[in-house]
Amino acid sequence: MEYDRILIRYGEISTKGRNRNKFVDKLRRSVRFALAPFPKIKILAERDRMYVLLNGENHQEVLEELKGIFGIQSLSPAVKVEKNIEEMKEAALMLVQGRYDEGNTFKITAKRSDKTFELDTDGINHTFGAHILQNIPGIKVDVKNPDINLKIEVRPEAVYLSCETILGAGGLPVGSSGKAMLMLSGGIDSPVAGYLTMKRGVELEAVHFFSPPFTSERSKEKVIDLAKRLSEVFGSMKLHIVPFTAVQQAIREQVPENYSMTTTRRFMLRITDEIRKKREGLAIVTGENLGQVASQTLESMYAINEVTNTPILRPLLTMDKNDIIKIAVELDTYDISIRPFEDCCTIFVPASPKTKPKREKVQHYESFFDFEPLIQEAVDNTEMLTIKPDRKQPAEFQDLF
Repeated sequence: MEYDRILIRYGEISTKGRNRNKFVDKLRRSVRFALAPFPKIKILAERDRMYVLLNGENHQEVLEELKGIFGIQSLSPAVKVEKNIEEMKEAALMLVQGRYDEGNTFKITAKRSDKTFELDTDGINHTFGAHILQNIPGIKVDVKNPDINLKIEVRPEAVYLSCETILGAGGLPVGSSGKAMLMLSGGIDSPVAGYLTMKRGVELEAVHFFSPPFTSERSKEKVIDLAKRLSEVFGSMKLHIVPFTAVQQAIREQVPENYSMTTTRRFMLRITDEIRKKREGLAIVTGENLGQVASQTLESMYAINEVTNTPILRPLLTMDKNDIIKIAVELDTYDISIRPFEDCCTIFVPASPKTKPKREKVQHYESFFDFEPLIQEAVDNTEMLTIKPDRKQPAEFQDLF
């Protein structure tokens, strides 16, 4: 017997009370986008679970697409049958036979939400366990660590049987926690920070600072490729390309070298905040990792953060660099990030940047030159791109991006 559907369990969404429907709607949209290559599928979203009706599509291929969707706790390919003992026995036997190898053990896990069903959970366990033992020579019961765990769930509308439970990505559906701006450099850290933030349900728009001719078109392409990879989570991502050359040259000329990095970061944050206001975002996300470089010490963050009251989200702040790299490899962003094309964060790096800059000093150095027109010009001339993944989108998404 072939699986005819995939059961999706919600995880954290189940704790959302009156707001649950909004989270379910976001998740359904993510599932619909991910399964665009499977035109025969149908999605049924209920309050406490979701079903993907396969209608002949390959369940393994569909599972692979679903495993990376935020908001899904677990997945089970399943068969739906009527509440008829003989029909249930036939389905149970065929499912176990399809997974059985010589020497395998099994158990039955029964759940009965329909209390009017003729068998209680013990009755289901005994009836179907006996049927499998009688019809599969050599199979044995192991209730603690079975090779095959046949789950039989009796619900008011039907019975669902499955032999697999696959962990999902967890988290919350993208877009369910508001919008934020991701400061996306060409490095390893910021794409990982973006991914982890999206896992908590935040919709992201990316901001990248571009300083031609000091940074090349190849560095810009690199960031577009990173944004494209992140866009696969939700189907699209806005990427704001900020022309930063004039601001960066003015900083180089007007601010002492050891404080130039601090001022550069302050102005990047100010510009990102202005873009956030225009795009109605609620926070700014960075890939900062405490102590990794001079601009990421607590003293530097204290001096840099002064320019905004907007919440700054730093999901990588206390992570080990090797753990960040591991996630980047899993995301397929690592090989893009290590392409040897400099971004504006790596050009004009002073030989001895201040690791413990003073707010008063950076304010003093910045006061000798009016940077405001250059900052406003950078904001006004920012180019906004809509980045989409390579996959073809279903028609219902075309007008939304």
